Amino acid sequence: MSTFSRRTFVLSGLATAGTALMPPVARAAVPCPFTLGIASGDPAHDSVVLWTRLAPEPLAPDGRGGMPTADVGVDWQVSTSDTFATLVAQGTVTARHADGHSVHVVAGGLKPDADYFYRFRAQGHISEAGRTRTAPAPGTAGRDLVMAFASCSNLEHGWFTAYRRMAEDRPDLILHLGDYIYEGPGKPGRVRTHLGAETVTLADYRLRYAQYRSDPDLRAAHLVAPWLVVPDDHEVEDDVAGASRFDTDPALTAAAWAARRTAAYRAYYENMPLRSAAPLYRRVRWGTLATFHMLDTRQFRDRQACGNGWKVCGDADAAARTMTGAAQEAWLLDGLGKRYGTWDVIGQQVFFARQQNARGASNMDTWDGYRASRARIQQGWVDRRVRNPVVLTGDVHTAWANDLKADYADGRSKTIGTELVCTSVTSRGDGTATTTVPNAATNPHLRFYSDRRGYVRTRITRTKLTADFRGLDSVTKRGAAAKTLKSFVILDGKPGLQVP
Repeated sequence: MSTFSRRTFVLSGLATAGTALMPPVARAAVPCPFTLGIASGDPAHDSVVLWTRLAPEPLAPDGRGGMPTADVGVDWQVSTSDTFATLVAQGTVTARHADGHSVHVVAGGLKPDADYFYRFRAQGHISEAGRTRTAPAPGTAGRDLVMAFASCSNLEHGWFTAYRRMAEDRPDLILHLGDYIYEGPGKPGRVRTHLGAETVTLADYRLRYAQYRSDPDLRAAHLVAPWLVVPDDHEVEDDVAGASRFDTDPALTAAAWAARRTAAYRAYYENMPLRSAAPLYRRVRWGTLATFHMLDTRQFRDRQACGNGWKVCGDADAAARTMTGAAQEAWLLDGLGKRYGTWDVIGQQVFFARQQNARGASNMDTWDGYRASRARIQQGWVDRRVRNPVVLTGDVHTAWANDLKADYADGRSKTIGTELVCTSVTSRGDGTATTTVPNAATNPHLRFYSDRRGYVRTRITRTKLTADFRGLDSVTKRGAAAKTLKSFVILDGKPGLQVP
């Protein structure tokens, strides 16, 4: 994919160029409130969400970012150029104390399939300028789409170099598939250390997001493109599912758990460029080129009847469980049946294809623990004649490329879809150079594996989807280069992985 731009996004240059043409402001009486950066997300053909959160003291222990209790007015601007010589949209929004002084602006009246720049002004300061874009108009395919996706960025396990390399690729769209933060307490001796104890209260979660968003590499990735985000478990607690924990904690009352869960999802919304707080599963149409179906596989799944980890569970157990809940499953199948675009991309959190070890056991924290649910969805897209179903996955901290089969027990079964699994940004540290597919003999549909950290970069056209698995040799040291470990092509109308 040599046509990707390698030019680094020059953040300081954009900020300086924009400042020269911003209307005059009084001398700032407080430190710059834009320490957590700016972001855009959930693009439509005529609008996009613009986000920021004011925090002149981002790491203040109370999670308030050094902001007063008063609400604050924030100006915003959108332009077709990074000089902001001509504005196409502008306004003022209130950053409310009750919302952690975060703002979510739906900038409307924009042209389809177009690039824009945006920025904010508050408390006498002007933010950096970010780049965003809109989706193609309904009924049109628009330009080819460069899309990258990532997951699992544990700050304690390494530097967020993968985000910086992703920004340098200048994608048009970025998907984050969960574990944007990690909730655990600080553990000295690691590459970096979380501030504070395990996140439980709203103040805890706000502080943790502030620590993560203070990272310059993460901020750079938000500046180059709009994001589509969905949470996984660590945005709340490790291995959380449904309304309770996998492992029952007798000391935890229902009220205390509900309060923590509410605080976690509230903080997630406050810190993400989302159109609304609920539901987190949603559909984003990219003209006739692609439709992104973003799933929530944590809040609606049944608790696992045979426990977490690698287990052998009976078919009756698997048939009784749902990964998405009935309403979300029906919503997904209905959207797939519409066949809005050439590519139907399902962005979700956990391993989708069958993955058994040599003893025939499966990880029950994946779709293997919900086999009937997976079978209904796969059969659903077959029955609806979905031309190009592609499942995107995070969570497992390693990279995989998988053919999806009508019958995983039959090695000759027809390939009916494709799964691309990104590795982690940092979680589990550097990893190793191995690319040997684990348990390949029992899982012939698993085609690629890598234990390096990184992300996946794709180019989506009307005739094919090309995926580059990008890996870094190290995340425990700063500045590693990203290299393509493996590339695959999915051809229009031909599910499954091809080697270019």
